[in-house]
Amino acid sequence: MEMRNVATYPEPLLRRFTTDFLLRLDASSEEADIIADGLMTACLWWHPGQGQGLEKLVRYHRRVRNGGIVPAATMEWVREGTSTALLDAGKGFGYVAAHRAMARAIEKASETGLAMVGVRNSNHFGIAGYHALSAARKGLIGWAMTNAGAEMAPTGSAKAVLGTNPWGIAIPRQGHPPIVLDMALTMSGKGMMRWLDREGREMPETWALTPDGRRTTTPGEAMAGALLPIGEYKGYGLSLWTDVLAGVMTGALFGTDVFQDDRHFDVGHQLVAVAPEAFQSREDFDRRLEELVTQIKSAPPIDPDQPVMLPGEREQHRRRERLETGIPVDLTTVEKLRPLASELGVDFFTNPP
Repeated sequence: MEMRNVATYPEPLLRRFTTDFLLRLDASSEEADIIADGLMTACLWWHPGQGQGLEKLVRYHRRVRNGGIVPAATMEWVREGTSTALLDAGKGFGYVAAHRAMARAIEKASETGLAMVGVRNSNHFGIAGYHALSAARKGLIGWAMTNAGAEMAPTGSAKAVLGTNPWGIAIPRQGHPPIVLDMALTMSGKGMMRWLDREGREMPETWALTPDGRRTTTPGEAMAGALLPIGEYKGYGLSLWTDVLAGVMTGALFGTDVFQDDRHFDVGHQLVAVAPEAFQSREDFDRRLEELVTQIKSAPPIDPDQPVMLPGEREQHRRRERLETGIPVDLTTVEKLRPLASELGVDFFTNPP
């Protein structure tokens, strides 16, 4: 999709700004580094209209100021099993809680073959694929998921009850970047709708319903309604399943209660790690995976100029390109951040020479 009303900045400049911004919000150095890495990943992978990059700093600022996020929070392991654990995030940053939970899942799965670690009392989770990738970089299969504020209508209704409830799955490959699937369980998110609305553009009618249950191509109407799930009832079922695992089972909020109180979000996550060696030798897994990849990549493309790609390949290409040419940032986000940076005493980023 063509990008208008954006400015381009070098990644190191944005990373430094993000880290400084978080430090001035009283995040610890470790927290600032983790969150900045996650937000930069969003900036490198995704369209700026999706609102998962620098725009999140505006939300973090508001939530820290009103007590919804506690910087440098005390996070407590409240349950511990051989291959399971539960972390109470203490209202801390969701990126940090998920990072620690996946690290514990990796540690346990390396010994037991499979581990699942839940998180409750958390906040914005960030990119699910980013957390799953942590496991793949250690040679394990990673699966990350979170519940979210009610924006999806269950099939047959126009009322939002479930969240976009994103998933990330990362599969390690020998000698190649991991396969990374990163997806919300809705056709799109409201961040992209807001961007299209500002741009005066229409959206596909498969994305959302108006409050009275009509499909619409007008983003402004859609944002007052409910998002539609991927694959109709199938995506609805997966979102329900995610809310059971991440919300109901962890003791976090779920359904229509998530993100309703601006001072107590209690978001829930689940982080899973699987060691392929628990099922077969590593050599056999690597060989068989590459055979499957070869079959997929050998499929004749409909358009010869558009070869078949693996999940995550498009993001890998975009990441390499943006590291060279710069990251596009929505100008609306730039103007939202400017007064906040001034308030915090953070040097604001400017256009590169």
